Amino acid sequence: MTSLDDFRDAVSAYLPDADLDLLGRAYSFSEKVHRGYRRPGGEPAFSHPCAVAAILVRLRMDVPTIAAALVHDVLERQMATVDEIEQQLGAPIVRLVEGLTKINSLIYHKAGERQSESFRKMLLAIARDVRIILLKLADRLHNMQTLSCLPPQTQLALARETMEVYAPMANRMGISWLKSQLEDLCFKYLWPQEYDALQRQIRALRNDASDQYVQHVKEQIQQKLQAQGIEGQVSGRSKHLYSVYRKLQRQKAELDQLYDLIAFRIIVPTVRECYAALGIVHAAWKPISGRFKDYIAMPKANMYQSLHTSVIGPYGKRMEVQIRTEEMHRIAEEGIAAHWLYKEGRSGASSEEKRFSWLRQMVEWQRELQDSQQVAAETHIDLFPEEVYVFTPKGHVRELPKNACPIDFAYAIHGDIGHRCVGAKVNGKMVSLKTPLRNGDVVEVLTSPNQTPSKDWLNYVKTSKARNRIRHWVKNQERQQSIQLGREMLDRELRKYRISLNRALTEAPMAQAVSELGFKSVEELLAAVGYGKLSAGQVSGRIVPPEQLRAARPKLPALGRVLEKVRRKPSTSAIRLQGIDNVLVRYAKCCNPLPGDPIVGFITRGHGITVHTADCPHLLEADPQRRVDVAWEQDSKSSRTVRIQVFCHDGKGVLAEITATISQCEADIVSARVHAEGNRGFNEFEIAVANVEHLNQVMQALRKLKGVYRVERLREGHGH
Repeated sequence: MTSLDDFRDAVSAYLPDADLDLLGRAYSFSEKVHRGYRRPGGEPAFSHPCAVAAILVRLRMDVPTIAAALVHDVLERQMATVDEIEQQLGAPIVRLVEGLTKINSLIYHKAGERQSESFRKMLLAIARDVRIILLKLADRLHNMQTLSCLPPQTQLALARETMEVYAPMANRMGISWLKSQLEDLCFKYLWPQEYDALQRQIRALRNDASDQYVQHVKEQIQQKLQAQGIEGQVSGRSKHLYSVYRKLQRQKAELDQLYDLIAFRIIVPTVRECYAALGIVHAAWKPISGRFKDYIAMPKANMYQSLHTSVIGPYGKRMEVQIRTEEMHRIAEEGIAAHWLYKEGRSGASSEEKRFSWLRQMVEWQRELQDSQQVAAETHIDLFPEEVYVFTPKGHVRELPKNACPIDFAYAIHGDIGHRCVGAKVNGKMVSLKTPLRNGDVVEVLTSPNQTPSKDWLNYVKTSKARNRIRHWVKNQERQQSIQLGREMLDRELRKYRISLNRALTEAPMAQAVSELGFKSVEELLAAVGYGKLSAGQVSGRIVPPEQLRAARPKLPALGRVLEKVRRKPSTSAIRLQGIDNVLVRYAKCCNPLPGDPIVGFITRGHGITVHTADCPHLLEADPQRRVDVAWEQDSKSSRTVRIQVFCHDGKGVLAEITATISQCEADIVSARVHAEGNRGFNEFEIAVANVEHLNQVMQALRKLKGVYRVERLREGHGH
């Protein structure tokens, strides 16, 4: 198929309403820009896009895909510009060609099956349009068919890449003939001696008339089915070379021991007719003992169903026959128990396998879609929307979550690299460590031995590995700082009694104090002092002899004794702390808790305890070990200030009613800010209330006022 008329006739046969004008323009444009160029083998350069287009015609693709195939290499070879293609053929064709050009720019490095799988997923993630993948497969097939004219080293590299990336992709998309051709071509270049030897052996077994033999047997089976009133579809094939080679390797068998060098598949309407067809085959040809498998009565774990038998066919040739219903065939082909699942040694359908099954369905749907705009809409895909695939500088593929940044990448390589990360280059350019990575980026991490993780990194890393490593490092650092602070505080306390901390740490009273206070080690005790969970006085009271404590206590004057008594009275604070005494209590500005709000305490070194609301976002990021249980005192009469915002219509007397209502609810106005835009007013009040219930009463009363349409409680950093 080389002439424009050939293409028009072939496409019209399956797309009667095809846009033959677009096809003609693409053919003429491609022929013009390729004129004068030659392929490495000496043939005209235009022969390659024609061959790729012909492969896609065999796949019954739409006209835009075939048009893109005719010009698929002009951007990469700089034969034409994007503007020229768009002017001649339109933006949809440009998108397909640009997508293929981007895929072709990726460099594959052999690094095992896991890397190959990641590379395949990267191709799909970058392509986004299933037709670009099909363009790539067709392009690769023709390149493999003409590989002999390239240097041996290039032949090996392309064959290895094709075997590891593109043949499995064709297989998963259900295009078995394309997959078989790619594998046989790769086999020829990767293992030439084994290829030649096996080809000679099979030729001797099959004779040169194998195709005629397959056709002859198909006709016989069809006639025998029709004679029994069974309507069935019969297909036959000679097993391709690489499949035979793999089977010989896997079973450690000789060629004449294989029973499926020639195989036939019979598809019938019902299960009853499956067994009837089996009886017809066994009546016509002698079955081989031990080669019958009933996967209909006993399906495989992955729901695969079919009858398999091997018989001695015409002229004494061994052949395999598979029999199934149309429904069984659909299930086997569409991924629930697709052939490639068990061929590749897998069971069950993972999320990736379901995606590839869906992708294969997309290929089938495309054959039914005739409108190019509909095709473009239906085939725009994002198979891996939650993932991004990037390269290391050496070409290895790393899979990361969507919007992952260079820090995620650094920790994915190694924890120490993540800790020492100071910068990153993406595609050779310096970028911020916050930069979201995109599919196909080449990422290089810059490190420094003096760098340490920053707590701020937790705000933009996406991987659990990076988050956990950063948190672990920060937690360790804070613990070490707390231990050091605890040492200093306890040392200062013990000096009052002329006791050396270093000496006290090694003596029995300290060990006893550690145990009595519920700690496992001296370090844990010192950390608790540093965090503020335990006071240095509580520790010294247990390790300093009683007589030294009494001797060191200063005698207070009369006024001092009165103050001491006052200090010993029960606290009138609105907060009750569980197990902690004499600690400064502050209220967090970020959430401004009120009595009645669910609350949690957070120990801040040197600043006592800060009280947050239980749902405060800042608290969620804090170290859980520094949280303490706190509760509101039921009998506390103290009041707290809170900010509210009142949205109202800017009418006469509305503001006066708002302030009057607040006062009537026995809440004091501490400050007010009034702002108007057009006929709307935005008023912010700071009011003193007893508790959250009191606040709710005030807000409810304000909402009932005429002209007020919204009332909100404000947190730090929020407001108009």
